[in-house]
Formats: sequence, C-alpha cells, structure tokens
Amino acid sequence: MLIRRVTPADLTAVRAVTAAAAYKPQDEVPVEVSLADALRGGGWALPALSLLAENADGEVVGYALGSWGRIGDTRAANISLLGVHPAHRRRGVGGALVHALLGAADALDLPLVVVLGDPELYGRYGFRPSTDFGIVGQEPGWGDAFQVRALTAYDRSIQGEFIYPEPFDHV
Repeated sequence: MLIRRVTPADLTAVRAVTAAAAYKPQDEVPVEVSLADALRGGGWALPALSLLAENADGEVVGYALGSWGRIGDTRAANISLLGVHPAHRRRGVGGALVHALLGAADALDLPLVVVLGDPELYGRYGFRPSTDFGIVGQEPGWGDAFQVRALTAYDRSIQGEFIYPEPFDHV
C-alpha cells in the first residue's frame, strides 16, 4: 500500500471511494462527497493533508482529508473525512491514513489535529478528549467524541472553542 497526496487527476477516484465508504441508499450524492468538494473549492482543505491509499494494483482504496479550523486566532487542522472502500476495510488502510496525516501535520509544524469520531478508534493514534487540552467543540453533546492529538509544536496556551470551516455549517 502507498499513502500519497491527492492530485487533481485522482479526484474522480477519490470521490468514488468517498461515496462507497459513506454509502447510504437514500443519498444520490453522499454529504461526505459534497463536503469534500466544498472544502477543496473554498480553500479550507490542506493539500498536504489530502491523502489517498493506493493498493499494489494502483487502485485508490482509501482517502483522508484534513482542513483548517480555528481556536481563537490560531489555525488548527482537523480530520474532516476518513474513508475506506468497503471491500478494503479491516486491512490497516484507515490506520495508515491517520498515521500519515498526523506525520504530515507534524512536519508542517502544526500544533494539533482535532477529530470528531469514535474515541476507541482514534485513541489508538494518541487522540484524547479535547477537554484535556482546554478545547471544546461547537456542540456540547459531542463529549469525548471530540478529540485532540497534540503534535510537536503544541502550545498549552491554545485553548477555547474549535470552529469548523464554513462548509460544515451545511452538513
């Protein structure tokens, strides 16, 4: 498996994997596909954190997208989307994408990455409840599902409410 940055030539395959991973029979176009397009089109997506997983045959089997949010005046990254094609799940693809995204964020000297997701899953990658860092999500009901992973450039003074980029307002 190869984890690499998404190029414009990959977008059709990335959309297909995102749709397959998020498949809901009632949705013509899953909201995850529209969200990814809006994040990329609006300049909120971080190209260095827009990653895909490619199998040995060159087939795109997973996708991760990091985008900008903010805590006060500090820009902070979040894992906006993570998806693995159903035929390729339980093979380490998602984990490889999360590790690569965190490594890329750290190499960019970003202080932290946030995610809204399963604490058991993301806890494997060093994410902890955001309240451990003095950071809260936009919805109090998120509880421990709203998590933070501190990176090398983390500064304890970064505290407050994390604000997602505008396209999340339409999800």
